[in-house]
Amino acid sequence: MSDTTKAIFTGDRCLSCTSCMANCPVMAAIKDYRGPKLVGPAHGRMHFSQEDIEATLEYCSNCKSCDRACPSGVAVSTLNMLKRAEYYKTHPHTKAEDMLAHGEDMGKLIRKLPFGALCANLGMDFGKALGIFNKLGLAGERNMPAYASTPFKDLYPRIKQTATGKKVVLFTGCYINQNEPQVGEAFVKVMNANGYEVLIDEQFNCCGSPLVVTGYFDEARQHADNNVARILDWKRQGIPVVTPCTSCSLMLKEEYHELFDEHDMHEAATNVYDAFEFLEILQERGQFNDNLTPTAQKYLYHVPCHLKCQAIGLPAANILEDYLGAKVQTADAGCCGISGNYGFRKDKYDISMKIGAKLFERVKQKDFDKVISDCGTCRMQIHHGSGIKPVHPIEILAQAY
Repeated sequence: MSDTTKAIFTGDRCLSCTSCMANCPVMAAIKDYRGPKLVGPAHGRMHFSQEDIEATLEYCSNCKSCDRACPSGVAVSTLNMLKRAEYYKTHPHTKAEDMLAHGEDMGKLIRKLPFGALCANLGMDFGKALGIFNKLGLAGERNMPAYASTPFKDLYPRIKQTATGKKVVLFTGCYINQNEPQVGEAFVKVMNANGYEVLIDEQFNCCGSPLVVTGYFDEARQHADNNVARILDWKRQGIPVVTPCTSCSLMLKEEYHELFDEHDMHEAATNVYDAFEFLEILQERGQFNDNLTPTAQKYLYHVPCHLKCQAIGLPAANILEDYLGAKVQTADAGCCGISGNYGFRKDKYDISMKIGAKLFERVKQKDFDKVISDCGTCRMQIHHGSGIKPVHPIEILAQAY
């Protein structure tokens, strides 16, 4: 990668055209936010002699709408996250930020206790009812994601697979592993139906997205270094890494090298695929198993922001329409507002819900059979804001095999 394309240098391309501001869902929801281009690009290239960080930096949700809107290819959201990391070098984190950033560590700790998941879920229910969430700086109006009784990585050895010469490694991400293992099971079923054996790598860490958005930059770098080393090891064996989580795939494919700019990160990115991206590649090669039970169901598809950023189109919608005969309509209602852990913060809850209001109203029209979305936190937000529980499109495809 040349210096002219490094994230830290892309700010010099900013034309101050305000496209990022016009497309920022946070700016539309709260007028206090001065906008993406003033947070990262402007401050990043001015090189003030004294510490100078835009006061409204905290409002950026890292949804990356600004990146998609920029006609000059400025890595606006990445510059914002780099500025956030700089801010936390001299400012302490809150308790809420610490908890939201370290979901992987909390999950591992809870699983060590007898009936840990059950106790944690009951504790979260009581914590919400007693107002403890609010006191911790978390959104008391929102349910925290419930832990599954058994994480996917414990279920995985029980899944019967036929050993084949074609293999993929599943990067589960924290949410699928700890909270929705059925998505991981659906992924295995789909890949098995297409002749692939699914492996998992116990040495993978959380992708680091929750750490980046909360300013734990050094920890995120440690996760990146570890995961990149593992991805490259699988690449040397000719085995791709695939994930059904769009935030994880974006982090592994793009954000590592945007944030840290190491050559190995660019190389590792070539061995990572979003789940439906990989299936669409099989389709293009004539290797996709089309022995599927058709359906006449209508699906309302909320396309996650972190999928749009990957510039791979809508592979899930394409496959469900082409092979199941399903009718898939995109919601076209913008960002859902939760942006990972952003909407779980007490001071960001109202902003999160205001951003998602258009999507909630669209879902409440109920002119469909199911809502689908590739992102776990998007699914949580839709359920919270509309009362309707979405599913991952990989679950729909698994049912059809």
